[in-house]
Amino acid sequence: MREHDFEYDRDSDLPARAKRRRRGRFDDEPAPERRGRLTEEARVRLAAARADALDAEELPEAADRWSTWGDGDQGPLPRPDWVITELGAVDHELGTVKTGKEADVQLVRRSLPGTDRVSLLAAKRYRSNDHRMFHRDAGYLEGRRMRKSREMRAVATRSSFGRNLIAEQWAVAEFAALSRLWTVGAPVPYPVQRNGTELLLEFLGEQDGSAAPRLSQLRPEGAQLRRLWFELVDALHVLASLGLTHGDLSAYNLLVHRDRLVLIDLPQVVDLVANPRGMDYLVRDVRNITTWFTSRGLPTGLADAEELVSELRAEAGMA
Repeated sequence: MREHDFEYDRDSDLPARAKRRRRGRFDDEPAPERRGRLTEEARVRLAAARADALDAEELPEAADRWSTWGDGDQGPLPRPDWVITELGAVDHELGTVKTGKEADVQLVRRSLPGTDRVSLLAAKRYRSNDHRMFHRDAGYLEGRRMRKSREMRAVATRSSFGRNLIAEQWAVAEFAALSRLWTVGAPVPYPVQRNGTELLLEFLGEQDGSAAPRLSQLRPEGAQLRRLWFELVDALHVLASLGLTHGDLSAYNLLVHRDRLVLIDLPQVVDLVANPRGMDYLVRDVRNITTWFTSRGLPTGLADAEELVSELRAEAGMA
């Protein structure tokens, strides 16, 4: 099932980090940083009030806000050179990249006034009170623990406070997953920072703001189809080596950026051991994606769902 089992020539110029894998599992999900029953909306209001009080200097013309780099969790080391960490940087909202049931993605340009340093970011903002329930959240939340019993009760009852917690937990979970996967060389966007329910991620696209296409938008054939398949298999093995599966894998959650496959939308990443339904999610992930590839012409002998599940189980130490 792995690429080296077939006569197939592919590029070998993957970055060195993509060759490193580290084993281990999440011992616990990171908990949102909060005190008492402060809601996310209250935190935003307090942060805005603090910013108004401390920042006497006006924003540069056309900027929407000062950089939020110093206000939340920051991405893993080593950071790419394009990440702007100066607190004097400003953000410009450029428009919507994607709208979804649980989150919207906006294009943000971060720049450092007086220099030519500019980076494009994807701002993924999770909703809370807008939606009473997150899409199939109950199954994904199994095996995730919160540190405070009152927070667990709020989540279970889906109170207003609980829904805010769920929104922040999704952001926390996705940021933690992306940080860990980036570190071991998985093909994921670099997670720049998390502040509350907002994630700032590497924008996968072009400098003119056009986003990389989803796999579902493409019609790869022949050698390209095979290469993308093997890249996906490699990525799934990286996840399995950490005891994880994507949890909602489909051609809609894969980007093709400059001819390379990239995994996106990982808030629901599933721990195969801690989640009682972990293997069910793994099987579903594999079946969904093998069905897509075989429907596009990939030989079933190459995209064998049962064989790939067995490989991933062995990689995860669950054979």
